[in-house]
Amino acid sequence: MKATVLSFYVFCATSFFAVDAACGESVAFVNVNVIPMTSTTIIENQTVIVTDGIIISISDVNDTAIPDDAIIVDGTDRYLMPGLTEMHGHVPGGTSANLERVLGLYLANGITTVRGMLGQPSHLVMRDDIHERRLLGPRLITSGPSFNGRSVDSPEQASRMVEDQAAAGYDFLKIHPGLTRAEFDAIAKTAKRLDIPFAGHVPEDVGIGRALEAGIATIDHLDGYMETLMPVSDDPSGGLAGFFGVFIADQADLSKISVVARATADANVWNVPTESLFEHVTNAEWAPEDMARWPEMKYMPRQTVAQWQGAKREVLSDVNYDSSTAMRAVEIRRKLIMALKEAGAGLLLGSDSPQIFNVPGFSLHHELRYLVDAGLTPFEALQTGTVNPAKFFSAESRFGSVQEGLDADLILLDENPVEDINNTKRIHGVMVRGTWLSRTDLDKMLQRFESQ
Repeated sequence: MKATVLSFYVFCATSFFAVDAACGESVAFVNVNVIPMTSTTIIENQTVIVTDGIIISISDVNDTAIPDDAIIVDGTDRYLMPGLTEMHGHVPGGTSANLERVLGLYLANGITTVRGMLGQPSHLVMRDDIHERRLLGPRLITSGPSFNGRSVDSPEQASRMVEDQAAAGYDFLKIHPGLTRAEFDAIAKTAKRLDIPFAGHVPEDVGIGRALEAGIATIDHLDGYMETLMPVSDDPSGGLAGFFGVFIADQADLSKISVVARATADANVWNVPTESLFEHVTNAEWAPEDMARWPEMKYMPRQTVAQWQGAKREVLSDVNYDSSTAMRAVEIRRKLIMALKEAGAGLLLGSDSPQIFNVPGFSLHHELRYLVDAGLTPFEALQTGTVNPAKFFSAESRFGSVQEGLDADLILLDENPVEDINNTKRIHGVMVRGTWLSRTDLDKMLQRFESQ
């Protein structure tokens, strides 16, 4: 693994992008507007000092003594906010040729924490290397290998898998489709006994109600919700719901949205909508060949983009697909997102990247836009990727806001994202646990991956 990602190692060594700033003991963001994300207040004209990867001081620019060895970053008319968390990401294995690309694209877009949703043993080493600053990348929170209809063949074996993954040190368990109710129940029971969270999909044999009752930590993709909105009568589609219910949206009973949202909140279950994935796959107005020309696609291998085009064409050409029903599905999901928010159910930012037309990092900015389109304010959308993940993981989380004593995971923006969510893309630089990556550094990183 270390040979594959060598260019990410040793912060003060020559790399494919300059990291000279990381070699100084301190970095000072001078005269910057701070968006702490703990409230809607923006603290203007501050100097923020980072030493050894920790935010040690936030104070008025006129009253702050800057360390002699500090690297100065001009924050005038700029905005300093916490780094973003991708709560549904996929990180390649330690020997993958795409590892540098994925980690680099996350960083270039201000993603400083990733919850890896398809784990493997190499991720345990990678997680520790990132934590110990031997590997430059977003903080990694990793699942174990997937629990699904192919990897699990009995409740007893499912329980043993939970025990093995907990003993190995994974942060949580990943649930995929295909599990029987008995297998799911065995996973939930054993996970509770061992105090390890489980998260992801809602298997068809389980359903939303049982998933909430069992204490699933997060439901990803809003999986299972469309089926929950079906009338009491039999589903005339014959069970062919399609991609997260896209085929059956015309049958949904919207009066059930508030009920299931309240049940979700009462169960203290969080949701990672991955709305960008759903809309990118199901919206017929975005032709696959046009999406392949989106600017960020140049950072993915051509073969990957071609595969994404084929995957979308397959969805759109399905005999059960109807474009108007698909647009209704989008509308229903947006209503559901707002209902969850209004009911007090937690929302977390995630896009499922890399995935169909979701380029790592870039897709999370699409996700923020779609959350605002659903009705969240820009500030509320930003919370789903900053303070909310920190709260979800632990009250002692050391990321998610700009506060003294926390890890220096930061984004410096040229414009205010609270006024316009699209300004999250106006990145002047990114700091990941004290390592400062300027706009020049980020551009060099992106150029490395272009058209490979």
